[in-house]
Amino acid sequence: MNDRLEKYGNELQKFLRSTDFSKAVTLGITIVIPIAVFSSFGLNEWGVSIAMGCLLSSPSDITGTFKHKVIGVVAAALLGAVSFVISRYLEASIITTIPMLLVMIFGISFLAVYGFRASLVAFSGLLAIVISFANINSTLEIWMKGLLIFGGGLWYLSVSLLWFFIKPKRAIEQQLAETMELTANYLKERSKLLALKGDSEAIQKEILRLQSELNEHHENLRELLIQSRNSSGSSGYMRKRLLVFIDLVDILELGMSHPVDYNRMKQYLGEHGRMMDSFAGFSRKLAFQLEKISLALHKNDRLPENHIADYISETGKKLKDFKDRVNISENREVLLLFRNLYDYQVRQAKKILSIDRVLRNLEDQRSIKLKESDIQSFLTPQDYSFKVLVNNLNFDSAIFRHSLRMSIVVLIGYLIGVYFSVQNAYWILLTIIVILRPNYGLTKERTKKRIIGTLAGGAIAVGIVLVTGNTTVYAILGIISLVLAFSLIQRNYTTAAIFITLSIIFIYALMKPDVLNVIQYRILDTIVGAALAAAANFLFWPKWEAHTLEDFIINAIQANKECLREIDTFYHEKGAVAGDYKLARKKAFLEVGNLNGAFQRMLQEPKSRQYDSALIFEITVLNQTFLSALASLGSYIRNHPTTAPSGDFETTSQAIDQNLQNSINILEGNEIAHLDRDSLDDAREKLEQKFHDLSAKRDQEIEAGKLEIDKNMRLKLQEA
Repeated sequence: MNDRLEKYGNELQKFLRSTDFSKAVTLGITIVIPIAVFSSFGLNEWGVSIAMGCLLSSPSDITGTFKHKVIGVVAAALLGAVSFVISRYLEASIITTIPMLLVMIFGISFLAVYGFRASLVAFSGLLAIVISFANINSTLEIWMKGLLIFGGGLWYLSVSLLWFFIKPKRAIEQQLAETMELTANYLKERSKLLALKGDSEAIQKEILRLQSELNEHHENLRELLIQSRNSSGSSGYMRKRLLVFIDLVDILELGMSHPVDYNRMKQYLGEHGRMMDSFAGFSRKLAFQLEKISLALHKNDRLPENHIADYISETGKKLKDFKDRVNISENREVLLLFRNLYDYQVRQAKKILSIDRVLRNLEDQRSIKLKESDIQSFLTPQDYSFKVLVNNLNFDSAIFRHSLRMSIVVLIGYLIGVYFSVQNAYWILLTIIVILRPNYGLTKERTKKRIIGTLAGGAIAVGIVLVTGNTTVYAILGIISLVLAFSLIQRNYTTAAIFITLSIIFIYALMKPDVLNVIQYRILDTIVGAALAAAANFLFWPKWEAHTLEDFIINAIQANKECLREIDTFYHEKGAVAGDYKLARKKAFLEVGNLNGAFQRMLQEPKSRQYDSALIFEITVLNQTFLSALASLGSYIRNHPTTAPSGDFETTSQAIDQNLQNSINILEGNEIAHLDRDSLDDAREKLEQKFHDLSAKRDQEIEAGKLEIDKNMRLKLQEA
């Protein structure tokens, strides 16, 4: 019970210290102050309009650099104000409203071709159009209200920047802590495979999901750390956080470089399988240590006591005891497997030790040398040219289809509201723009969560209304609900939908006495809007993932191919790890992650639209397995002395490269190049023979009484 309470307490502290919560509090403050101040002077509409500008600007205030933060919020405020003004002037009659909705909804939605931040700016424009349909009596000129909305956006930005300057490191610390926590979860999942228990396929799927999520966090951290380092200079703080980030990336690569073939290993180890429990326990302890460090970072607390050296020593002793118990000649491959696994875990442990040392401000001699060209290549720039818009003006573009779909379904929602004289028809439109997404799976998931959240929020609101009719209580609950809704929207959409419903109902309860009718209409309109959004994504030009997976597969194979070439180059040249090698590794991680993400999205779609799902899953796993093998090869070459590449290695490497190119040729409909199978088989036999010759030599040493293996011999066996 105490452990559970402690866990809940830690989660609450993490939530209260999160950037999501601080941004929601900022929004609450910026909304309440102008309403309170201007109301005291009898200028209620001024306060409400400024608050509206804050609401429209806040979605684009996401994690990123200072420059992107300012541009995003200002763009959202400007687009929101302009969209509101145009919409208000043209909605005077149905004749002007219909073309306005079609053109503006399509045009604003289409801005999402410029990436995630642009899609949030676009959402502000869509939200402004929907709000313009609210039946609120106004004495202000429309253009004046537009200016106040834009001013509200600047007011929100000023308060947000004030908080940013007070806590400039909070976003970086949270991203690092979340990435550590995800990495710890990744190590935990891998430990389940090492324990050789449970559903291996389910564990592998969770590992793939975590890898994709880690890739996204790594991208965010690259932008935050590298761009912030450029603007603030090479400060000690930024250098240390970059070192921690590098260690976290290395932990993921090390994990990928040691894949566990669950079924084969279970059969291969036989009676020695119980030894894997020791390695699984070692991995779990490392994961828990990293998790504790992440919690300390989340809470800005003292770092946990470090026991990693004890874990290394304990597992090393168990491995030595096992080696002393078994016949070395008969169990050489098992011993080599255990030795490789132990070496891998020790390297993982040293990475966590390194993170611990950096965060304790202990001396770290590692240097970070980033050339401008290297920096730019590691960032993923967004192309904002007009050419991007032109290139997406076709039905092959998912955003084009989504924008067209959005404009039509919003128009349908508007016409339903007009035809049935719905009291608050804009709630239907609001539900549509919030739920409707470019892919079917996410829209379906959001529809379900939105309906559940609205029904639950409506039920809670009815209970509160029946207990109290106090407007002060409504005002307080409305503000609290709004803050909680915006702080939870990225974490738990169902809970966020509950608080969104509560905040809207309580705000309306302040203006209208028939609050129970408000609740009734709110629920009904949400269900109508959700049904329209769900139907639209199925009926209006859906972009099924099965039709796009071929491109994802080609990109993943090509990225793996480039990564193999860089590893091959490094094996020949040795020396310091080149930027091209790191860039190729990053690209391979991202592209294989993108392929896995596309496959997961396909599984959320109707069964009738999931073409060749078994084959696609096999191809996805093969790409992941191949990347793991590449990571293993690259990691070994970087961390061990190696001999010069043999001719047989060259033959095998070239054959692999050609096979990958042939795979791409098949998908693109190009001619397949001939592969010299005889030379490849001959090279493979010679490489295997080299390992057997080294094993035989080691057997002779043991027979001669030399039980302790030389380091040089062990390295040669491992390399072979």
